[in-house]
This record gives sequence, structure tokens and C-alpha cells, in this order.
Amino acid sequence: MIAAPSATHPGRHPEPSRRVRLLVAAPVLALVLALLSGCSNEEPTLPAATRTAGGEVGTVTTDAEGVQEVTLETGDDYVFTPATFTVAPGTVRLTVRNTAEQMTHNFEFSGGKGPAAIAERIPVLGPGQTQTIEFTVTTPGDYGFECTFHVRLGQVGTMTVTG
Repeated sequence: MIAAPSATHPGRHPEPSRRVRLLVAAPVLALVLALLSGCSNEEPTLPAATRTAGGEVGTVTTDAEGVQEVTLETGDDYVFTPATFTVAPGTVRLTVRNTAEQMTHNFEFSGGKGPAAIAERIPVLGPGQTQTIEFTVTTPGDYGFECTFHVRLGQVGTMTVTG
């Protein structure tokens, strides 16, 4: 809408009141500040691990059929507990338990970071969920694993298969 010229200043449009300008500028300024507050060259502060290994977490056991079983935990942080475990060649049943109240994670073996590929993965693991995958390893060595959502924040680990 085009404003009519002002009666006191023919040919000039009336200026918006100071209050109207402030009402328009305040939300824009707030948005700019919110966007800029996330910009920084500093490393993010990582929360401390929300659990400690205990009980069955991280302990590799073997069932009556020879399947090796191990449970890992993750929570409202960027850590697998434990971050390392060792198995013998054979079938492995790996359970990942997300003890988080807010964070979603996943689990997969890092592509190209092991002696052989392991395709089994847990694509999404929401807060409070537990999922199990089963796979067979025959080649000894170190197999990296990660939460692909948080790998840049260091949520990685290693499964070692003995020779």
C-alpha cells in the first residue's frame, strides 16, 4: 500500500512511528542474534558419559550354542560403553542399549576400517530402546564401529577379533 503525501510536507510520505519501527526491528534482530549464537570456532563441550560399565555391559559371554554375546550402552552423550571389546572368530550377538532420555543414536561398523566388511547395523536407536544384531566374523583384526549421527563428536569404538 502506498501512503499519501503528508499534509505538513507535501510530496513526502509520513514516517512510521518509532514504536512501529521497533516492533518490526526487534524480531529481526532476535532472529539474527539466535542464528549467530550458534556460530563459533570453538569445539563443542561434550557431556560426560551418563553410565559406567558394570554387570553384563561390555562383558563377552558365550551361550550354549557357542554364540558370543556382548552388550554396549550409549546415552545422552557421545560415548559407547565400553568403546572396545574383544571376541574370537565366530558368531557374535551384539546388543546396543540406548539409556538416553533425549538423544537418538545408531550403530554400524565403519566402512573400510576393518579387515572385512560387516553389513549388519542398527539404523536408529531412540531413547530407551534396545536392539540386537547378529553376525559372523572370521578374519582377525580391529573392526571400527560408530554412531554415524555423532562420529564427528567422537562416538566411535573398536571390536577386536583375536587370531
